[in-house]
Amino acid sequence: MKISYSWLKNYIKTDIKPEEVAQLLTDTGLEVEGFEKIQTVKGGLEGLVIGEVLTKTKHPDADRLNVTTVNVGGQEPLQIVCGAANVAVGQKVVVATVGTTLYNGEESFQIKKSKIRGEVSEGMICAEDEIGLGNSHDGIMVLNADAKIGSLAKEYFKIEDDFVFEIGLTPNRTDATSHIGVARDLAAALNIKNPTTIVRPSVDAFKVDNVNLTIPVEVLDTERCPRYTGITLSGIEVKDSPDWLKNKLLAIGLKPINNIVDVTNFVLHETGQPLHAFDADKIAGKKVIVKTVADQTVFTTLDDKERKLSANDLMICNTNEPMCIAGVFGGAKSGVNNSTKNIFLESAYFNPVSVRKTAKFHGLNTDASFRYERGADPNITVYALKRAILLMQEVAGGKVSSEIIDVYPKPIQDFNVELAYSTCDKLIGEKLDRAIIKKILLSLEIKIVNETAEGLMLQIPPFKADVQRDVDVVEEILRVFGYNNIKLPDLMSSALVYRPSVDKDKIINTLSDLLVSQGFNEILSNSLTKSSYYQEKDSLVKLLNPLSSELDVMRQTLLFNGLETIVYNQNRKSPNIKFFEIGKTYTKQSDKFVENSFVGIFISGNYAQENWNVSKSATNFFHLKGYVQTILEKFGLAEANFLFNQESDSLFNYALTYQLNDKELVKLGKVSTKIQKQFDITNEVFYAQINLDNFIKLASKTKIQYKEIGKYPSVRRDLALLIDKQINYHQLEKLAYKQEKRLLKQVNLFDVYEGKNLEEGKKSYAVSFVFQDDEKTLTDVQIDKTMERLIQVFNTELGAKLR
Repeated sequence: MKISYSWLKNYIKTDIKPEEVAQLLTDTGLEVEGFEKIQTVKGGLEGLVIGEVLTKTKHPDADRLNVTTVNVGGQEPLQIVCGAANVAVGQKVVVATVGTTLYNGEESFQIKKSKIRGEVSEGMICAEDEIGLGNSHDGIMVLNADAKIGSLAKEYFKIEDDFVFEIGLTPNRTDATSHIGVARDLAAALNIKNPTTIVRPSVDAFKVDNVNLTIPVEVLDTERCPRYTGITLSGIEVKDSPDWLKNKLLAIGLKPINNIVDVTNFVLHETGQPLHAFDADKIAGKKVIVKTVADQTVFTTLDDKERKLSANDLMICNTNEPMCIAGVFGGAKSGVNNSTKNIFLESAYFNPVSVRKTAKFHGLNTDASFRYERGADPNITVYALKRAILLMQEVAGGKVSSEIIDVYPKPIQDFNVELAYSTCDKLIGEKLDRAIIKKILLSLEIKIVNETAEGLMLQIPPFKADVQRDVDVVEEILRVFGYNNIKLPDLMSSALVYRPSVDKDKIINTLSDLLVSQGFNEILSNSLTKSSYYQEKDSLVKLLNPLSSELDVMRQTLLFNGLETIVYNQNRKSPNIKFFEIGKTYTKQSDKFVENSFVGIFISGNYAQENWNVSKSATNFFHLKGYVQTILEKFGLAEANFLFNQESDSLFNYALTYQLNDKELVKLGKVSTKIQKQFDITNEVFYAQINLDNFIKLASKTKIQYKEIGKYPSVRRDLALLIDKQINYHQLEKLAYKQEKRLLKQVNLFDVYEGKNLEEGKKSYAVSFVFQDDEKTLTDVQIDKTMERLIQVFNTELGAKLR
């Protein structure tokens, strides 16, 4: 948002320098992102002088050109070829002399002495758009008769340099969307040391001349339009704005259009209240109706674009058709032009949410919508209307031809907030002088309705939308007083707080770091997905207003989002996948909704990149199982404590689950071939899901203890066991650790054989056992006795025999 330094000084009497203003505004919470010295007109009208047309003759070789002589105060008049139809003898005009540089936006060109169709031209008679003083190119600028020949154009138009601040306005600062709003904060900050007040332009001169052109207003939707104010002005003359008004708008980057539109823009940036002027003679039925219209109604806006309206768009209408998108953009048919004689001026308060939705729906971002979306001041509409009418009468003439129409069924009142001085002292950390506190509040136009020794009862105006509680009031006091003015104590006391609760974030971060160290990438996918992925529909959490059929339910598993990511990478020639996601799933259970947290781990493609000494090999189930075991070991969750189940379901061809105390912790397996075909995935996909809620409960209870590396040698013994096919390795491993808890350090399966020379229903396991004593060297006698016990228990419990 651009704020003019010279404009600010209209409301505050101060000599403070621009750089000091920038720092003070930043300190009070209005961050000045930059400020610069500007020329209100680019080039500053350098090289432009006032001249008088002495003669005019038709160009001998061009019907649309004239050859003129122009007195610019030099010894000899200049011959200038001019194409404007309105050029005439005796006119006072603006002349760009040879060597002058003119600007058209970012482009520029230099005036040179040249021949145009054989006739010498020693300059250019200018139109207003050619020198940056307006948009009109209908003809050359014709000045008042008292313009002095040979004088500088910049002196005639009173072109002055200015400083402009670029303020990064946060959404909560609705009170600072205008020059008066910024001046209010500046005055409050200055007032702490030197008495400074903000002076608003007076509207006491406003009066109603007659009621000959009263246009009634009917608001059919008071929720979207809580207040609508209007008035008519008749007998105006639409023309160029005076120089002072043009310069104000040019300083903040706005192009002057005409005197009526320029006044509405001026008052908008002065007060923060958007205004809109309608040509009163184009209001069919001589009635204004505020309502919504039928969906898909076609409406042409001021930029001559046809837009299809939504049924939720609030419109300003006449009795026949819409005229304006309320709070956002005007219509082409009802706008003010040079032939307009009577206007209806609107000053309203529209619901911020309604304006935001409409502006977003149509892709529009206007100065009006910017303010309405953040919440304009509902109680300034009449003041802004009067201010604009007085300015319009000054620059365009006319008479007020109706009373002010004010539809305000439910006035928005100031609201009360009680502030205890003790709260202020506690939050600021310093006891501020009570007089300073009251001075700051009054400068911000917060009323003090009652005062006691303990505190203040305050009335907060509606334009301070971000001040709702006593802590918000303290923030207002502190930002104006200055954060940098609070003294820091020499000593600060603090206490270390023990956190007995589970640090979930630490567990999750450790888990994430571990997977990353194993070569995984983390993904973050959308929690919205499509219902067609799921067979069981009753348990789905459905969206009431889905964006599309592709995003109509909340996900019940991380699997499908991960498969979409695999397809995306596969289609971009990146088939080797290792990634994980930490996220929530959503399920409907009878009359309630349930959220669960999971870690989804995916691998697919080749296990390692092929190079000169490593041949490529596809990932498999055991690679994934190894990653899961690494995670369990990292968090001290011994695999031997879990119950394993082999199964298959709609998601997996085969899967393994880890359970503890009847709670599933991990499920991993090969993704169903049917699902892979549905996603058109070529490589096998292996997926593990960790129930994060159960994992955190178990991991938080585990105490990891570290011990010294054994000083004595370990001993390995191998067994080849013949066992039934239905017995799995985990049963054997668990039984071994149960039988020998002290000496047995490792059990490893290094070969599995099923085939010829074995009994039917049997398989062979080759298993290694590693023994170590932490206190002494083991003897063969000890090892042999231990192995005999293991063989015996394997035979007794599992029916295993030595091969």
